[in-house]
Amino acid sequence: MRKSSTRREHRATRRALRATLRRRTAGTRATRRATKAVATGTPQTARTRLVAAGLDDATAHRFSAAFSRGVTPDATREATVKLKGRARKAVKVKLYAAATFAARLATYRPKDRTIAARFEALTVVAV
Repeated sequence: MRKSSTRREHRATRRALRATLRRRTAGTRATRRATKAVATGTPQTARTRLVAAGLDDATAHRFSAAFSRGVTPDATREATVKLKGRARKAVKVKLYAAATFAARLATYRPKDRTIAARFEALTVVAV
């Protein structure tokens, strides 16, 4: 790492490094939390199962709704979602067992070729 010429550049560099560290930490925590949840054997959300299978949290969040569309959930539960201010809303969350998840993972491919290749790699690992 080269020495910054100005104080402003130095602060910008340090800020970027801290942001990178925060993103890596959040990703690691999400992966560990999802792996532990899936290891319990109880039905989990599509996002949790995708993260545990090896997809990063942001991509799993992006594709979990499309992934679970058209699939009959094994169970449902109620969760609260925070809205603006202090308002909260109760929503139903679909939960999937391992067999249901594996069947959907074998057939689901996004239109984006790069992401489709990542889902293909997950299928190979999950089997």
